Amino acid sequence: MNGVKTALAVLCVAAQIAAGTESRRTIISLNGTWQIEETASPDVLPESYSGTVPVPGLIDMAGPTPFEDVGYETAYKRYFWYRREFTVGDSIPDTALLKINKAKFISQVYVNGKFVGENPHNFTPGIFDVKRWLKAKKTNELVVRITTYENTPPTIMNGFDAEKKRYIPGIYDDVSLILSGQQFIENVQVVPDVEHKAMRAVVQLKSGAGEAAVTYRIRECNSGKVVASGEADGLDFTVPIPGCKLWSPASPFLYTLELETESDSYSTRFGMRSFRLDHKTGKAYLNGKPFYMHGTNVCIFRFFEDPDRNGLPWDEAWVRKLFRKMKTMHWDSIRFTIGFPPERWYEIADEEGFLIQDEYPIWYNNERRISLFKKDLSLIHVEFEKWMRERWNHPCVVIWDAQNETTTTKTGDAIRKVRHLDLSNRPWDNGRGAPVDINDVAEVHPYLYNKFRKDENPIPEEGLLKYALSTVRIPDNGPAQFTPPVSGAEQYPNPFIINEYAWLWINRNGTPTSLTEVLYPKAFGKLTKEQLYTTYARHLAMKTEYWRVHRKCAGVLQFCVLSYSRPEEPKGETSDNFVDIKNLIFEPTYERYVKDAFSPVTLMIDFWESEVSKDRDEEIRIMIINDTYTDWAGKLKLTLRNAEGVVFKKRKRVEVDALGKISVSIPVQWGVEPGACSLTAELKYNGDKVQSIREFEVR
Repeated sequence: MNGVKTALAVLCVAAQIAAGTESRRTIISLNGTWQIEETASPDVLPESYSGTVPVPGLIDMAGPTPFEDVGYETAYKRYFWYRREFTVGDSIPDTALLKINKAKFISQVYVNGKFVGENPHNFTPGIFDVKRWLKAKKTNELVVRITTYENTPPTIMNGFDAEKKRYIPGIYDDVSLILSGQQFIENVQVVPDVEHKAMRAVVQLKSGAGEAAVTYRIRECNSGKVVASGEADGLDFTVPIPGCKLWSPASPFLYTLELETESDSYSTRFGMRSFRLDHKTGKAYLNGKPFYMHGTNVCIFRFFEDPDRNGLPWDEAWVRKLFRKMKTMHWDSIRFTIGFPPERWYEIADEEGFLIQDEYPIWYNNERRISLFKKDLSLIHVEFEKWMRERWNHPCVVIWDAQNETTTTKTGDAIRKVRHLDLSNRPWDNGRGAPVDINDVAEVHPYLYNKFRKDENPIPEEGLLKYALSTVRIPDNGPAQFTPPVSGAEQYPNPFIINEYAWLWINRNGTPTSLTEVLYPKAFGKLTKEQLYTTYARHLAMKTEYWRVHRKCAGVLQFCVLSYSRPEEPKGETSDNFVDIKNLIFEPTYERYVKDAFSPVTLMIDFWESEVSKDRDEEIRIMIINDTYTDWAGKLKLTLRNAEGVVFKKRKRVEVDALGKISVSIPVQWGVEPGACSLTAELKYNGDKVQSIREFEVR
C-alpha cells in the first residue's frame, strides 16, 4: 500500500512539473516499498530481485524470505541492493538531487544502470547530483547498494557499541528527489537572537548560481500567519520578528522561514530559543533564565536490535506517543546516545518541546580500543560538519555531543575545527576527553553501585544508601578522572550534566541484566520479580532525588527510556523500563516512584539508615526544590508506618521560591515495636502527590 501511495505522489508531482511549475522547488518522496537482493559482488548489479523491503526501515524487515543472520558479523562480505522506479516530468530542471537522509553502511547510488556516487558516512545525509542520468517522461531506475558494519573503512565511524550484538544495515531514514532551478539554495542556517527579538539567516547557494535576489517570509508555523516579509539584503541578513514568541519545552512555538530565488524556493522551521551553560554558576540557561534539565536517554541503535522493534521507529503515531509519554514523567531533555534516530524524531521533538543532547555514535573507551578496532578518528570533523549542517535549525538540539565515554584527543581536535560553523554557539560535550571550552559540558556518569558487582568489593556494613548518598558528592566518572586537567585541579570548572547514574537495570520481564545479575542478590538478597521491580524503582528514585536536590549539576538524565531488552542469551547489559513496548506501557512501580523524583517541585528525605533504635530521637531533614519560575507553597506531610499501619503523621506548611531550595527539620521519636518501618514525605504539585520514601528496620 505504501508503494501505491508513493507512486501516486510521484505522478501528482510529475503532473505539476509538466504544467510548468518547475521554476520552484519540488520534492518527490521516494519512501515506500523497494525491491531488494543480496549479492557477493560489490560492483555487479543484480539481474533480478527476490524480495521487498520498506524504506525507511532495516533489512531485517525484508520479505517474503528474510535474509539469514542479517546484522551479525560474517566471515564473508555481504552487499544488499535496493531498487525502485520513478518518473519525472517533461524535462529535467537545472538542479536534480537525490537525498538519502541516513543509510548504513556506505551507500552507493546507481541511476539507470550508471554509477552516480558514494556516501561513505553512515549517520549523515548523502546528497547526489543525478541530473545527467535522469530521463524525462520515462521510467527511471534507482538502485542503492549498501554493505555491512564490518566493511566500513578505518576513517569512517560505524557506530561500534560494546553492548550491542547486531548491526542491522538498511536505509533507515527518508529518501527524496529534489528538483529545482539554477539558483538553488543548498543550505540555510537560522540564528535566533532572543535578546533583540530577531532572526539572522545565512544562505548558501549552489556553486555557480551567480548573484541571486532572495526574498523571505516568516510565518507562525501553526497558524500560517505571516509576521515578516521582504527582500533580503544579501545572503546574510537579519529580520526583526514582531510579537516574538519564544520556544521552550513548556511552549514549543515554531516559526517557518520561507525563501525564494528566481528559480528556487526553500523552507525551514525554527524556534526563537537561546541556550548556554555557565561555568560560574554550573547551570544551564534557556532564553536567558536558569533551567534545570530533567530527562532521559534514547539508545535507538540498541532498540534497532530489540525483538519487539518491528516498524515502530518509523510509525509517526508511535513516536509521538513516546515523546508524550516522556512528558508525563516530567522530562524535558533527552540524550540521543550512541546513535541518531530518523530525522522525523527531531521534528517531533521540536513540536513537543524537548531539549536534545545529540551524541555522535562514537564509543571506544580509550585509544587502545580505538586501535584494537582499527579505527582512525583523524577525519571525524568531516562527519561532524555534515551532522551540524543537517541539524542546526532544530530548536530542540541544544548540545552537540562528540562521543560517549572515550578517552581521546581526536574528538577535541575535531570540535575545534567545526564549532565556529554553528553561529548559535551551542555547547559541546566531549565525553571523557577534556572539555574544549570552559562553558562546554563536563559529562559525568556517577555509577555509585557499579564496583559492588565485583567479588573483591563487599557491600558496606552501613548499606549501599548510606555509603552512596549520606554525603554531598561531586559527580564523578567523567573527563577529570580519565583526562585530568593540566592545571592539576581535581575537576574541570565546566558545568556538569549527569546523563547516566543508576546501574540497576532489569529487563522488561523483571530479570536482572548481565551487568546487574551479580549485584542484586549480593546487595539485596533473594528477590521475587515484584521485589526486583520495587527495588529498582525506589533506588533509582532516591538517586534521582539526591542528584537533583543537591544541585551539583545542570541536568539529570536517567539511562534510559528506550533501548533493547535481551533477557535470553546473549543477555543484554542494559534495558529500558517498559513492560509493553508497542503500547508504551511502563512498569508501574518504576513509573510511580521515578515520576515523583523528576517532578519540577520535589523533595528528598535526607535519611539513609538501614536500622534505627526504637528508643532514639531523630531530627529528620527534608529538602525541597522548586525548579519552576513560580513560587510554590503547600503542606509538607511526614508519615511513619509499620506493619500495623500508620504510627504518626506530622504536617508543616512550607514555601519555596521560584528556582529555590529549602531544608525542613521535623523531630521524630520512633517509639514503635521492632520491625520494618517506612517514612514517607509528601507534598502536592499541580494537584498530584509527590513522595519521597525511606524503608528501614527498627531494632
